Amino acid sequence: MSVLVTGGAGYIGSHMVWELLDAGERVVVLDRLSTGFEWAVAPEATLVRGDVGDRELVERIVAEHSVDAIIHFAGSIVVPESIAEPLTYYENNTCKTRNLIEAAVRSGVRNFIFSSTAAVYGAAGLEPVREDARLAPESPYGLSKLMSEWMLRDAAAAHDLRYTALRYFNVAGADPKGRTGQSTPGATHLIKVSCEAALGKRPFMQVYGTDYATPDGTCVRDYIHVCDLVAAHRLALQRLREGGGNLIANCGYGHGYSVLQVIDSVRRVHGAAFEVRMAGRRPGDAESVVADSALARRELGWQPAHDDLDGIVNDALAWEAALARRNTY
Repeated sequence: MSVLVTGGAGYIGSHMVWELLDAGERVVVLDRLSTGFEWAVAPEATLVRGDVGDRELVERIVAEHSVDAIIHFAGSIVVPESIAEPLTYYENNTCKTRNLIEAAVRSGVRNFIFSSTAAVYGAAGLEPVREDARLAPESPYGLSKLMSEWMLRDAAAAHDLRYTALRYFNVAGADPKGRTGQSTPGATHLIKVSCEAALGKRPFMQVYGTDYATPDGTCVRDYIHVCDLVAAHRLALQRLREGGGNLIANCGYGHGYSVLQVIDSVRRVHGAAFEVRMAGRRPGDAESVVADSALARRELGWQPAHDDLDGIVNDALAWEAALARRNTY
């Protein structure tokens, strides 16, 4: 049997591929390489270049590779961009997910793991947010993911399909072995942007909003190392294969850092200053979002191994340096 990883040439997806291969799984990657990279896919995996919304292609992959599980990462992820281009996000994140779910049902794939987001909660407040909190997305990105969760719920009720939706908080860091990392030019992830500024890939970086009701006025987020995140997916796959029921669970550490605290960490780990400019708030940015991850820890047996901001930053900086050596930009 094989696992189909959509978006497996991207940031989180490429880490997932390595995690599965390290666990002895056979892996097929489906990626159109719009933001991912062929070189980021582990050589032991089979790469199919194509669109996740192509039902016939997905069904052919399932049949040819005996796929019994799909882990779905492919999609668009930038909140401000989703506000400017909502129809693109509903197409990439919702419509194509609908096609993928249909292909899974038609092909008899019973196990489906979905890459969701804490953006489904909107402005959740300073307290750790649980899965039963009010769902109030403040951007088309968050809503596109929530609608995909609803489709999975309804499809599972009607068909022989079981799913896990993992709601990510802020993913950061890179493979400590240096095999892959966040490689997309122009990425908006705070830790990546800060590391690029520290290494001179950007002349400066901006802080968007300094008047939030947080301890230092900047947004607070729960930063999770990408390796801990993909480990949660592997455990979710194991649980589904063993007959576990449908599950929606948060993936975060349960505590947050402000934008300024992250910048201080990058300066501390890098050992040098870089220019930071203050700017106004961006549309769609929530004040503070921190996870209550008790459900994932209980149901998946998930035990994070990288809960250290400086450690996350160190891995991210090492990957940025490796990218510079690859001359991928």
